[in-house]
Amino acid sequence: MTSRVVVFAGPTISADEVRTILPEAQVRPPAARGDMLVLGWRRGDVAVVIDGYFREQRSVGHKEILWLLSEGVDVVGVASMGALRAAELAPCGMRGHGAVYQMYASGEIDGDDEVGVLHGPAAKGYPAQTVALVNVRYAARLGARTGRVPAAAGERIVAAAKALPFAFRSWADIGRDLGAADRVALRTFESGIDAGEWDLKRLDARAALREVAVRGYVPPDAPAVPWTGISRSQRLDRQTRREYAPGRWMSDLDVLDAARLFDADYPAVHEAALTDLLTDLAAARGLTVAGYARVRLGLLEHDDLPSNLASWLTVGELADLRPTQRPRLVMLRVWPVWQSVDWRPAVLARLRESDRWAGWCDIVARADEAAEEARYRLVVPPPAVLGRLFLRHWARSNALPQVELARRGFASIGELGGTVGRFFAYDVRRGPALVQAGAR
Repeated sequence: MTSRVVVFAGPTISADEVRTILPEAQVRPPAARGDMLVLGWRRGDVAVVIDGYFREQRSVGHKEILWLLSEGVDVVGVASMGALRAAELAPCGMRGHGAVYQMYASGEIDGDDEVGVLHGPAAKGYPAQTVALVNVRYAARLGARTGRVPAAAGERIVAAAKALPFAFRSWADIGRDLGAADRVALRTFESGIDAGEWDLKRLDARAALREVAVRGYVPPDAPAVPWTGISRSQRLDRQTRREYAPGRWMSDLDVLDAARLFDADYPAVHEAALTDLLTDLAAARGLTVAGYARVRLGLLEHDDLPSNLASWLTVGELADLRPTQRPRLVMLRVWPVWQSVDWRPAVLARLRESDRWAGWCDIVARADEAAEEARYRLVVPPPAVLGRLFLRHWARSNALPQVELARRGFASIGELGGTVGRFFAYDVRRGPALVQAGAR
């Protein structure tokens, strides 16, 4: 199976220039939080992180990179955000390359703003609208070395640039308080960096891409420090997270929450998906579903359910189900406690195929809209209180709260309340028009 090279780049180096050096590379936009989790990585792949977001979106997470490393992906960081992350994660196997990386690794520089630039949109190729401080430093160094810029003028230009926030480091702003002679030197800086001669970030990026083109894949080093890994919830959330409106985001987990909170038919979907999982687990042990459930619950072949397990069934279920059928349903109800298998991917696979998927997405969007409109006017109760309030929507005769929670995958009142928080204003807006989910 052929490995691939994926390059995250934007203002530092254009996609066309990347492909000039690595014709087969997949060029992606600057890396933001979650972007590295959605590409279906395989051992043998190479990820080159050049650019990443600092301000407009959340920065690419350390655990995302660590997860790639654990999957056998060779992750190279260079020039900009990549150099910063590589300096931070070198002990864990990420490879840094270039002068900017060395500046971070040695402690010569330590601020995100050293490489940050304000840039234009993707449609225009992410044109840089400000200058990176590391490029100004590099220009001062080479300018003094070649005699093109006096060393003292270079120092004053670096100081003027450093005094500005990275989003305001345009050439005009840097030169505003400089003397006439220093502004002449600044124009030399500008021409040298714009021509690429003194653009250290771009020089580093090009050199790293050439190295990758020659050496190909190198297995990541074994981490020298322990790390906790990225949780299943984080992966599920970040792999499916999308901006559905300016500044508003949802993931498939949010859509799942909307379905299990507000759809009356959700418990049937939940039960069917978990039954399939249980069937696979039983088959792997060479057992029937009923036999596997009895083993997991610690029941002998002819044992009836003890009261603590029977409490997971309603009076009607106890009356309608044969004794041999009851352990399976109990097993589904106690799943969060008794099973380590994550049920959410299986349920999501079913929900995505439903013609109601768009409606659940709409609930998430309307919930966010209601929350925004109610900001500062509606107090959201604590999770334990919120959970008890919302549970009344699902009230059925002779059913304990734990049963109604379990039918929708909630392990506790507090977990329910934590999920309802995002939808609280939407639920209040609905008023008496409540969906009696599960009242069947």
